[in-house]
Amino acid sequence: MWAYKKSHNGNMSTAYDTLQTYLNLYINFKLKVLDARDMGLDKSASYQEEIKTYEDVLAAHKKVGVNNKDRDFLLNEYREGVLMFNVSEQKIWSKAQEDEQAIIDFYNKNQKDYGKPLSEVRGEVIADYQQNLEENWLKSLKQKYQVRINENELKKLARL
Repeated sequence: MWAYKKSHNGNMSTAYDTLQTYLNLYINFKLKVLDARDMGLDKSASYQEEIKTYEDVLAAHKKVGVNNKDRDFLLNEYREGVLMFNVSEQKIWSKAQEDEQAIIDFYNKNQKDYGKPLSEVRGEVIADYQQNLEENWLKSLKQKYQVRINENELKKLARL
């Protein structure tokens, strides 16, 4: 709820469908963070250095009215955001930039969707290929990590 309120200007009242959509995005984010931790990305020296720098900057620029709980949430959000970015770079973005044969294969498999030569729709093909990589990755993460949503609690939150 902290993340939802923060990204929606503190608004607690929302429709069930909107809250459910947000929850699904949040779950996908958390699954990617778990995968990054499983890969040991949170142990890398560059990650540790980046987090330390952020913590130092945050400490140097203490905001008036930010309590320790909010600060801890903010730090955790930053840590997880960096992990999600780093794992996404490895699992999606780099693959789409480095594996020319995979892009050609994806285009050939889905050529009917484009109707033009690869040279004319390359950007669209790469975007679709990245989307495909992400969907497959999330599907595998959801098989690896069991996620259950308490629908009754979600409905209660939607009524706030």
